[in-house]
Amino acid sequence: MSVRELVVLGTASQVPTRHRNHNGYLLRWDGEGILFDPGEGTQRQMLRAGVAAHDLNRICVTHFHGDHSLGLAGVIQRINLDKVPHEITAHYPKSGQRFFDRLRYATAYRETVGIQQAPVDEDGDLATTATYTLQARKLSHPVESYGYRLVEPDGRRMLPDRLAAHGIKGPDVGRIQREGALGDVRLDDVSELRRGQRFAFVMDTRLCDGVHALAEGCDLLVIESTFLDEDTDLAVEHGHLTAGQAARVARDAGVRHLVLTHFSQRYSEPDEFERQARAAGFEGELTVAHDLLRVPVPKRR
Repeated sequence: MSVRELVVLGTASQVPTRHRNHNGYLLRWDGEGILFDPGEGTQRQMLRAGVAAHDLNRICVTHFHGDHSLGLAGVIQRINLDKVPHEITAHYPKSGQRFFDRLRYATAYRETVGIQQAPVDEDGDLATTATYTLQARKLSHPVESYGYRLVEPDGRRMLPDRLAAHGIKGPDVGRIQREGALGDVRLDDVSELRRGQRFAFVMDTRLCDGVHALAEGCDLLVIESTFLDEDTDLAVEHGHLTAGQAARVARDAGVRHLVLTHFSQRYSEPDEFERQARAAGFEGELTVAHDLLRVPVPKRR
């Protein structure tokens, strides 16, 4: 059975707290694992969450501030220590190549696994597999930053009543799916569009076109809300979003499940993030993330 879920490894922003580790998020997507923004301590959080190095297929870094990337050294060394049998691809801003190189080779270790480097320097598609296309969009932060988005290809849902009405059964069901028609019966006559699922990961950024493009039509949106609305000026100054801003983005984009994360250490009441998000008019499913939380991608409508 395929599994699509977000495993939250850390939810703090620049400064970790007693209850929040630096950033770290694993998206399980069928048989693949995509690790986003491994901050300091991610390797230990993976252990606590039951995530192994063998679960990883891609690492996506939005930008090279420490709370989003200092865990790369430990994670890459663990991948090599455990001799992961498959290639792992790393995506990150090309402008930060020197930082990636330093973190990859921060200390001496035996390199046993191929890490494919695929730096990002423009908006667009990064990779396409059988179950998703990985995309990137540039964000607005003091250092170059990119958000990431997974889009599953649209498919077809077979309609049993229409199949029966046309006398199509057994092997002929697979045949019409493959060939698009069976005699005078077209695939459109016995099926309907099944919209592919969409996931987006938006970290440190001000409001910008990239934020809205990444969020559009998402089933699950993971987005920073470093500040509460009363600190909007600070958010703009430092290149971040507030809870209300993030919620309005999700509302306008038709997001089904919104996950707020990346909280400043100045706040001790997570309920206030939810209150402000609801006050901004977001009516979908809403989660204020905490470390080691698991969030399933919503089932298709």
